[in-house]
Amino acid sequence: MRYMGLDYGDKTIGVALSDELGWTAQGLEVIRRTTAERDFARLREITEQYGVTEIVVGLPKNMNNTIGPRGEICIAFSQTLHETLGMPVHLWDERLTTVSATRTLLEADVSRKKRKQVIDKMAAALILQNYMDSHSR
Repeated sequence: MRYMGLDYGDKTIGVALSDELGWTAQGLEVIRRTTAERDFARLREITEQYGVTEIVVGLPKNMNNTIGPRGEICIAFSQTLHETLGMPVHLWDERLTTVSATRTLLEADVSRKKRKQVIDKMAAALILQNYMDSHSR
């Protein structure tokens, strides 16, 4: 079983993959969004290339646990993703994952330019790892 984690944003989609046992998540790439067709085609390519069986999409909730406009967009994206790829898609609370990823990169003294290039796939890896950790207990 291999999972794919996604950090869905307005301009990019951060992509992470689990190992084949579903224990660890690693950032794979950042998709620069163009059209929905191209975005879904690239996601399909990744699922086929790596044998992905389930997808986890980060759900940005407000700090009071409500779902705002950005969360609604992610819910709609995940439903379309499920219909398009025909595989299970899970939503996972992504609050503070980008903050955590940024903090980790700052502590590692990564330059601002490089942080910008990897932050989305690192956030996707954190979303996926948190999902897998919660389901391994």
